[in-house]
Amino acid sequence: MNIEQARFNMIEQQIRPWDVLDQEVLNLLSIVKRENFVPAAYRDIAFADLEVPLPAGQHMLAPRVEARVLQELAIKKHESVLEIGAGSGYMAALLAHRGHHVLTVDIKPELVELAQHNLAANGVTNVQVALGDASRGWAAGAPYDVICVSGGLPVLPQALLEQLKIGGRLAAFVGTAPVMKAQIITRIDDKQFRVNDVFETYIEALENAAEPPRFKF
Repeated sequence: MNIEQARFNMIEQQIRPWDVLDQEVLNLLSIVKRENFVPAAYRDIAFADLEVPLPAGQHMLAPRVEARVLQELAIKKHESVLEIGAGSGYMAALLAHRGHHVLTVDIKPELVELAQHNLAANGVTNVQVALGDASRGWAAGAPYDVICVSGGLPVLPQALLEQLKIGGRLAAFVGTAPVMKAQIITRIDDKQFRVNDVFETYIEALENAAEPPRFKF
């Protein structure tokens, strides 16, 4: 496989047509080598339009989803970022190149180890990887400028919203099968939030994610 041709094709055929037009984001996809964060067994499909399998039954998000979320969050160089769901560490690496510091949390020890290894091997020094359940927020380090939830949330916990700074943005995939909404939620003030539905998709729910209340008859 011609790696650079495959990367070019990914950007031009998958990502740009998905309204990812921010040149800084597109450039970053060439700088942060996605193939270095993909398990060796799946290296040949590192740039395919699909969710690459990871250990512990998890998956990387599809490249166009990662890129679109990164664009919509519009992270600034001084901002602190919480990522929920470290996976292979790839999304954390992208976030880290745009922000000041990233804390990425995963509930699976093998993924914490994988993300730490990949980030160190690729020279990403402004990411901390933590083991734990952040499906309903992560108070240590809050409030954050940006929160990126790299997994599905059947409902959006209020506690997570409360961990945003004023002016902060949260990216989340909210809802249940068959269709979920990728949302960017901006904190306007202490009590108000603006919700922007960006696209529809389906992403597996985070382990232990809050469930919507069920009707009882």
